[in-house]
Amino acid sequence: MTEPPAFPEPRADLTGLEGYHSAQVTVPVRLNTNESPYPPPDAFVAALADAVRAAPFHRYPDRGASELRAATARFHGQSPERVFCANGSNEVLQTLLLAYGGPGRRAALFRPTYLLHDHIARITGTEVVAGERRADFTLDLDEVRSVLTATNPHITFLCTPNNPTGVVEAREVVEAVIDAAPGLVIIDEAYGEFAPWSALELVSDDRPVVVVRTFSKVWSLAGLRLGCCIAPPRVVADLEKVALPYHLSALTQAAGRLALDFADEMRVRVDAIVRERERVHTALAGTDGVTVWPSGANFLLFRTERDAKQVWQGLVDGGVLVRDASSWPGLAGCLRVTIGTPEENDAFLVALKEVLAA
Repeated sequence: MTEPPAFPEPRADLTGLEGYHSAQVTVPVRLNTNESPYPPPDAFVAALADAVRAAPFHRYPDRGASELRAATARFHGQSPERVFCANGSNEVLQTLLLAYGGPGRRAALFRPTYLLHDHIARITGTEVVAGERRADFTLDLDEVRSVLTATNPHITFLCTPNNPTGVVEAREVVEAVIDAAPGLVIIDEAYGEFAPWSALELVSDDRPVVVVRTFSKVWSLAGLRLGCCIAPPRVVADLEKVALPYHLSALTQAAGRLALDFADEMRVRVDAIVRERERVHTALAGTDGVTVWPSGANFLLFRTERDAKQVWQGLVDGGVLVRDASSWPGLAGCLRVTIGTPEENDAFLVALKEVLAA
């Protein structure tokens, strides 16, 4: 009897690499993935339903996503040639790494920061070089310059507000990193709408700077997967070379275009979430045995004197799911909570108090 063929081994550099996962647990209050706590406006859903009924689903979608790009450009005060859209900001990051990373190339990042910068770099065969942040999680420009000078990376990642710490870097710090970086600087602003300033104003046609945004948070479209970047036209042209054809569905394109018609509702939600963020921060700061850090995003990072995994499990047992960040680089003992509705936030605070008192 002929032996079945052996399965091929994956690339050697993927050995030991695990996928990026967030616990999916059925609980009444889910505050672990930084989604919007509010569904899209009813008028948006009605408009999208009309677009779905009119869509020619038997045809491929607009390969260039021209209407979506034009709408996104208008919203951000840019030209369509500076806009690239994909299935979530993570696919934008992957496309950037496919174009500018790969074997023989390096990407620099500064931990703790968004884990997928490291993960996507590695799955595209890009070498990762890492520096460390200060104890308060801000960037140390001496450390940044040292890493960039020693490694000469092709890509430098910044995340502001930083995930999972919530730190918003000052404009002068971001500009200093741009000036020091030898290659492309990718500024991840997945939570940019919650911050007091944006690096979008630093993008220009003669500067290798890209700002990445998502529709998942403020626009309440996490389930539809849409992200974009604002970049020099030559960068956008390079991204189009490596993007898969028709990678952005007609439904996703319509949803993104229509969402931008509801900017006023978005701003109201941002204000409400920021108010709740400050309320929850004040409550955590006043809780014995808890350290919480300031945040410019829609989440808070905190540490308790109790074992983080025990606290996480205790919260789950109490019906509240947060993110266990305690195994991430530089975040021993830390948990991260997404800001939800006032009722969800109250449930979290009550459950945490009960866990810490147990």
